[in-house]
Amino acid sequence: MPTPASPSSKTPPSFVHDVLPVLTRYGCNQGACHGKGAGQNGFRLSLRGYAPELDHAWITREFAARRIVFTDPDASGLLLKPSGRATHEGGKLFDADSRAYRVLRDWIVAGAPGPKKDDATLAGVSVLPAQLSAEPKKTQQLRVEATYSDGSRRDVTWLSKFESADMGQVSVDANGLVRVARHGETSVRAIYDGQVAVSVVTAPYPTPVESARLAKRNNIIDQHMFDKLAALRIEPSDDCTDAEFIRRAFLDTLGILPTPDEVRGFLADKAADKRARLVDRLLERPEFADHWAIFLGDLFQNRKERDHDVRGIKGVRAFHAWIRKQVAQSRPWYQLAREVLLSRGKSADNPAIGYYIVTVGEHRDPVKSEVTDSVAQAFLGIRIGCARCHNHPSERYTQDDFYHFAAFFSRVRFDRQEPKKGDTTLHIGGRDGKEPNLAREKVGVRQPRTNAFLPPRPLDRSDVGEIKPGDDPREPLVRWLTSPSNEYFAGAMVNRLWKHYLGVGLVEPVDDLRASNLPSNPALFAALKKEFVESKFNLRHVMRLILTSRTYQLSSATRPTNETDTRFYSHYYARRLPAEVLLDAISAATAVPDSFPGYPRGVRAGQLPDPGLKSYFLSLFGRSERVTACACERSGEVTMPQLLHLQNGEALLQKIRSAEGRLGKLLADKKTDDAIVDELFLATLSRLPTPEKKAALLKELAGDDRAEALRDLFWALINSKEFAFNH
Repeated sequence: MPTPASPSSKTPPSFVHDVLPVLTRYGCNQGACHGKGAGQNGFRLSLRGYAPELDHAWITREFAARRIVFTDPDASGLLLKPSGRATHEGGKLFDADSRAYRVLRDWIVAGAPGPKKDDATLAGVSVLPAQLSAEPKKTQQLRVEATYSDGSRRDVTWLSKFESADMGQVSVDANGLVRVARHGETSVRAIYDGQVAVSVVTAPYPTPVESARLAKRNNIIDQHMFDKLAALRIEPSDDCTDAEFIRRAFLDTLGILPTPDEVRGFLADKAADKRARLVDRLLERPEFADHWAIFLGDLFQNRKERDHDVRGIKGVRAFHAWIRKQVAQSRPWYQLAREVLLSRGKSADNPAIGYYIVTVGEHRDPVKSEVTDSVAQAFLGIRIGCARCHNHPSERYTQDDFYHFAAFFSRVRFDRQEPKKGDTTLHIGGRDGKEPNLAREKVGVRQPRTNAFLPPRPLDRSDVGEIKPGDDPREPLVRWLTSPSNEYFAGAMVNRLWKHYLGVGLVEPVDDLRASNLPSNPALFAALKKEFVESKFNLRHVMRLILTSRTYQLSSATRPTNETDTRFYSHYYARRLPAEVLLDAISAATAVPDSFPGYPRGVRAGQLPDPGLKSYFLSLFGRSERVTACACERSGEVTMPQLLHLQNGEALLQKIRSAEGRLGKLLADKKTDDAIVDELFLATLSRLPTPEKKAALLKELAGDDRAEALRDLFWALINSKEFAFNH
């Protein structure tokens, strides 16, 4: 055991660059231990060391326990407990002869120096190798290097924490030793002092893909996608059938099923370009605006809750109608974003201020509200909410970055002078809401931990120029945010569109873009962002590229070599229909429309503006409540209550049995069994039955109760996975 002596190194350990990283490396300042708000067992630390000045004070100045004993360093609680020589709820973390022990001991012997103003700051972290190719069962040691503002570099591997993005494919131990478990590709993150570096680990499959299966490439998407599959040696599935394509494209683009006649016409068309022509027609149909108004309504959190009773359903409907109009007019994404983020005036004249009414909400003070988090996540795909209280755990964003960004919204204020009319006015005012202050108050906010006054600054810490007291701080924000050079703005929307059509984002979670969360296909992601920017942020342009790509048109049926692929789009990923789309599909298949309170009969679920409208079906099947900007609010999971509702629900049975519905009219028109079976298949699955299936069904229908047998068939089709899933 070490005994009191002078430090074992000539230079005492740095509190910021040595001591705190040791505490982070061994989990002492994590949320489950001493890093939570109240600490644990009388000892508290800032979460992952985001506040060094507080940590130093708590370790050296709070005397609830003998954490530091200068006369006998080895008797310090900071060493006794983690080395297992005293009772420690967290258990033994390191040995008394370990490097971690020596660093902490040397720091105590040196007098426990705190953070210094002239301490070099961490400029960056790198991990080597950054690209690693290895076969399963092979191992590789990673090395992490830190670079500081004074130009110095050092190996910090032993102080880093390592995380695998997919433990089933690649594992990594506490010392950075990587072990490849199976074929595929994933990444390993190395975290040191709040910064993250990533190593991509690739394990190609053993057999190269036949070139013929990769030869057909419709556009730039396929170029990058099939290059990736070739590199990983993952075989793509066959192309989907025409019947699969028309159903898939209708559901993804319009949120509705094609009619039986539309399916018949498409299947009968023998032109080589019929899929491309169908895509062009879909992008111009009125249902397109309905479907994407719901998509953007989720993004803009268009709801009526928490709005001080001044923005009820009237305001929600007005904002929804405004969004739909922008979609119908094919407004570029950057213009739409500008309109929302710079909105001001009366809600009756400018419904877009509803975004601020909801996100600023009951707090009235934008700094305390969710607007900062929401704007970053919705428009940039960046999750910075955690930085409100502490530095981001896996990115470079600090608490200061959060409040610099919040300062852009520090002048947003509301006047609510006509509550009976429900009118709200958004204006840009001083910190106390009074216009006279505009001429003399600096623009900015107070950082609650340090009390420093922070002016507006973007998340990339760039300079947006002087913001004078009378200016609207949102103007420079929007110029920076919507700039063609801002890859996060383009990337956030591209990734959302890709996930909508392909089921899995190029980056997952879809609204968590960061340097430490790499896209599955970086070259494709870069190409799509470039296409989006060069099209002047035209949403339809990106959609057309996706829809006409062979990647989108692959079958969902897997092959033996790609059945485990969930990241590289070697086949179409089947997924359950969204709540509104599934409900409308049932109504369209049965030809019996739903009725919603406050709306005329025949309005589709995909046209409803209000997520708060009472509907057991929509709630059960996971519609977004729009409480946050997180895409996770909309659920596509399959649950037992959903299955039971479809199989036993009275509403579906009534639609199937309705004399005014599809089957009722087919029976009334005395259609043949052959014709009815075809019609029911086309109305539900957008395809004709196979000859074998049809022969078996016609045999069943020859029984005594033909009508009941047809109802059973209709029920079975609607309850099939092929109906409830896009595939």
